[in-house]
Amino acid sequence: MRSDVASGGNPAEQKKQDRAGGRSSATFGSLAERYLDEYSRRHKRSHAADDRNLRLHVLPRWKNRAYATIRRADVIELIEGLVSDGKQTLANRVQSLISSVFTFALDADLVESNPCYRLKKRGVESIGRRVLSDGELRLFWNAIVEPAAAKRTGLGLRLALLTGARVGEVAGLSRAELQHPTDSHRAAWIIPGARTKNGRDHLIPLSPLARRTVLDLLAMIEQSEKYLFPTRSQGRDGPMRSNTLTQAMDYFGKRLADGGEAVRTWEAEPPTPHDLRRTVETRLAELRFPKEIRDRVLNHVSAGVGDKHYNLHDYAAEKRGALNRWSAVVSAIVKGRGSKALQRSAEQRGARR
Repeated sequence: MRSDVASGGNPAEQKKQDRAGGRSSATFGSLAERYLDEYSRRHKRSHAADDRNLRLHVLPRWKNRAYATIRRADVIELIEGLVSDGKQTLANRVQSLISSVFTFALDADLVESNPCYRLKKRGVESIGRRVLSDGELRLFWNAIVEPAAAKRTGLGLRLALLTGARVGEVAGLSRAELQHPTDSHRAAWIIPGARTKNGRDHLIPLSPLARRTVLDLLAMIEQSEKYLFPTRSQGRDGPMRSNTLTQAMDYFGKRLADGGEAVRTWEAEPPTPHDLRRTVETRLAELRFPKEIRDRVLNHVSAGVGDKHYNLHDYAAEKRGALNRWSAVVSAIVKGRGSKALQRSAEQRGARR
């Protein structure tokens, strides 16, 4: 024991690691796997992101390192590397993840302290304010489905724009979630709570453009296929990963030809799929739909007792009215009548109030 202490060891810590399964389980890699198995995959909807961030940004450096030797300075060095690469938001996410891993280790009586305790976030995150202009919406709508190889992902991104759904929800869309897709008055998409961020089933009435987009997607898959966006990865069944749609939008921005104000503003500040969702809420606000309706459209529901147990079909008519109006505005924008149609629609709505 004296020899271990003299060489920088900690006999008390080693006893804990031995109880946890011996020296082979004392590495950060083994701790990370326990965290994923015993906590993240059981309790977090974002467990796939945890797995990905550990694999890409943490384990390449710490996989074989004894977790008991990881200090605050080591965390700072790793996080600062991401910040220096311009990945400010990712740096904060990885720092939170490392902290969660060590909090899990504390609860499991494997370590005495968390090296991330009270460590301030080092990345500077900007508040999302990106909203697509009429010109950008027209550019996006017309070109996102080109070339032919990009049509499926392009239709998925169009659906995100028309419904305000998250790209992860769009990517996982299955036949079973669709109701009456051929009926223009009853067509709807119900996302089960297992796939929503707040864990609640979410009904999205399908507007004319959204219903047409869904029918186009159904025509592109075999009758036996379950998902509208089936994965093309060998050895894996199920829907495509949500980052496939994110990458598709990124590639779209990179293949734009020079020319036009919309192309210049797009390239100056490339929008993300989440900016499509923000655009939906902003445009609905411009159309004078109240926050209560906008929140229902986007599945932003307060944690109050009444809202927690709300009926799935509450606000169905109001949501259909809002999304149908938004569909009409998108159609007008694509045809070159965007701003005027938007203003006239808002004025007509205000006059009726």
